[in-house]
Amino acid sequence: MRSRRWGASRAAALVGAVIAAVALTGCGSKTRDDDAISGKTVTIYSSGPMSGASRTSAQAVLSGEQIALEQARGRIGKYRIVLKPLDDSTPQRGKWDPGQTSGNAHLATQDPTTIGYLGEFNSGASAVSIPLLNRLGIPQVSATNTAVGLTSSNAATAPGEPDKYYPTGVRTFVRIVPNDAVQAVAQVKLQKRQRCTKTYVLNDGEVDGQDSANSFALAAQQAGLTVAGLQTFDPRATDYSALALSVAQTGADCVLISAITENNAVLLTKQIAAALPHATIFGDASMAESTYTDASDGGIPDALDRRVMLTVPTLAPWLYPAAGRAFYAEYERRYGSPQPYAIYGYEAMSLLLNAIAVATHGGAERARRSRVVAALFATRDRNSVIGTYSIDSNGDTTLGRYGVYRVRDGSLTFVSAIPA
Repeated sequence: MRSRRWGASRAAALVGAVIAAVALTGCGSKTRDDDAISGKTVTIYSSGPMSGASRTSAQAVLSGEQIALEQARGRIGKYRIVLKPLDDSTPQRGKWDPGQTSGNAHLATQDPTTIGYLGEFNSGASAVSIPLLNRLGIPQVSATNTAVGLTSSNAATAPGEPDKYYPTGVRTFVRIVPNDAVQAVAQVKLQKRQRCTKTYVLNDGEVDGQDSANSFALAAQQAGLTVAGLQTFDPRATDYSALALSVAQTGADCVLISAITENNAVLLTKQIAAALPHATIFGDASMAESTYTDASDGGIPDALDRRVMLTVPTLAPWLYPAAGRAFYAEYERRYGSPQPYAIYGYEAMSLLLNAIAVATHGGAERARRSRVVAALFATRDRNSVIGTYSIDSNGDTTLGRYGVYRVRDGSLTFVSAIPA
């Protein structure tokens, strides 16, 4: 395993290759004469992993979407809204799969009633689906993607980002969670509060992991926090004891793990904790799910709870407006305690429904994808369950706070909110 600095990862190169391949063999020969939807039924596709550790979070997002659609009674004026959930994972991989993801996007592009697409759950999956959907002008809203490169570029992003994701030159993707640049600033502030002097950063090589790690390294450099090392680990390894020993030898007193849970985040945490018995272990939003935090669900042992802290875009219910608190009450009534991203699933659907209503004048006029896209990007000072926000010209939210959570008895416990 080699230490990596700020260039494009092999994972990013692979995603680029997948994008190029599907662009040539998929929608390249299709042309669009009109983006209007015929008839009185429009379809929203929702894509996320229903296999692997992230299934719990992805299902919570979908449940939030379903609640929002039900509360809208499944209609906007004359239009009936149909939600079609799709699984972007495979049991064989146990996580999102590039081929499955491109297949989902193709289903949406081939359906003449498609008015919008919710997803993906993982940023790497969106790197595959955005170009396919963009070619047909299909509006896309993600409740969870944080990789900076999907919408903008900085010193931490890969070459060609974000333009390579938008072959038409027109933006069609928006997200409602603050991106990794925001999360990185929150992480650095948190680690300085926790008196970290030297942090070692490990990532799984996925788009999410690489972007989050590089964003943190950039923010740490700007804030004067020493990064002892920045390294990609093998997510398929069965033993990280040698890696953990090498991290310990750097004298790091804090470790940031940037990885999706499926990529051995639990095993890596346990072995890092054993090799660095006095270090605090930090994780990013990709690990904020019960399959990482709860030993009974395959997560870390209870003995490590006091040593682990995570940054998550979700805040405590009492920090949200009345509509947000009402959502939590409804979700708990139906499903029990929510995974952190459930409320973002609700808002992703709500935002898309609002854009459709604006684009069709309350369902009275013909639905056109381009008008829905324009309505999404025209979002200003929206009062929502997650607070008041706008969508900027890149497709990013103006929300700028991350929640800090500790793990206690297998559950995430809110500590504080940190503004970027």
